Amino acid sequence: MEFFRIKRVIPFMRHALVLNAISIVTFVLAVFFLAAKGLHLSIEFTGGTVIEVNFAQSADLDRIRETVAGLGYSDVQVQNFGTSRDVMIRLPLREGDSEDRSSTRQSDEVMAALQAVDPSADLRRVEFVGPQVGKELYTNGALALLFVIVGIMIYLAIRFEWKFAVAAIVANMHDVVIILGFFAAFQWEFSLSVLAAVLAVLGYSVNESVIIFDRIREYFRKYRKIETPEIIDRAITSTISRTIITHGSTQMVVLSMLLFGGPTLHYFAVALTIGILFGIYSSVFVGAAIAMWLGVKREDLVKPVRKKEGDGMPELP
Repeated sequence: MEFFRIKRVIPFMRHALVLNAISIVTFVLAVFFLAAKGLHLSIEFTGGTVIEVNFAQSADLDRIRETVAGLGYSDVQVQNFGTSRDVMIRLPLREGDSEDRSSTRQSDEVMAALQAVDPSADLRRVEFVGPQVGKELYTNGALALLFVIVGIMIYLAIRFEWKFAVAAIVANMHDVVIILGFFAAFQWEFSLSVLAAVLAVLGYSVNESVIIFDRIREYFRKYRKIETPEIIDRAITSTISRTIITHGSTQMVVLSMLLFGGPTLHYFAVALTIGILFGIYSSVFVGAAIAMWLGVKREDLVKPVRKKEGDGMPELP
C-alpha cells in the first residue's frame, strides 16, 4: 500500500560518506559515555527490595512515589499490578545492609510513611532481590542480545549474501550502541523493560534492512545495465512510502506510551523512540552504504543462466 509514489530517484548514496562520518562520530560518543559513565542499572540488576501494598481505594501512584522519595530513595519504582488498588514498590539496596536487615528495615520504614498518609495501606508481601540474581539477569540479557545478533547474521547470509549480513549487523549494532549511549550519557535508568526495547529495536531494524535488501535484489534483476549506487538509490526511494506508513504508525503508538504511559513505561518508550528513528537512518545510510562499499553486485544476488550445449544459433558452413 502506498499513499504516494516518488517518481524522481533520490540520490541517497551520493551523501553516504558524509552521513556515515556523522554516524561514526555519534557511535564513538556513545562508546565514550558507556565507558566513562556506564549504565545506570535498575534494581533488577543491582538488587533491592520489592514491596507489595494493597489500598482500600484506587492508589495515587504519584503521591506514593513522593512519599517514598521523601525517605531518601532516589531510584524508587512505583507501579500498579493486578488492580488499581494493588501497588508494587521497588527500592534499591543500600550499601552496608544485609538481606534480612535491608528488607525488614525498608519495608517497616515505607509502610510507616504510607500509613501516615493513608491508614488503609496494607502490606501484602516483601521480597528481597539479591545482587547475584541481578547479575544473572544482566548476563542472560547480554547472552540474549548476542544470540539475536548471531541469528540475524546467519539468516541474512542465507537469504541474501554475506555482504548484506555484515552490513545489516553493523547497522543494527550502530542502533543498539547509540541507544545505550543515550542512557549512559543522561544516566537514565536501564531496566529489564529497556533491555526488551533494545531487543525489539534489533528486530525492527533488521526488518527494515530486509525490505531494502530485497528490493535491491529485485532491481538487480530488473535493471541489468545500471550501476550499483543507482540500483540502491532506486530501491530505497521505492520503499519510502512503506517506511513512512510503518514507522509513522509505530511511532505514534510509542509516543502515546511516552506521553501518557507514566513512569513505568517512560524509559521503555524512550528506548523505542530512539531505536526507531536511528533504525530508519541506519538501514538507509549505514547498512545500504556498507553493502555498496563491500562491493555487492548483480552477480552476488542473481545466479547467471547457464546455456545448455547446442543452444544458440547454428554456425554457418
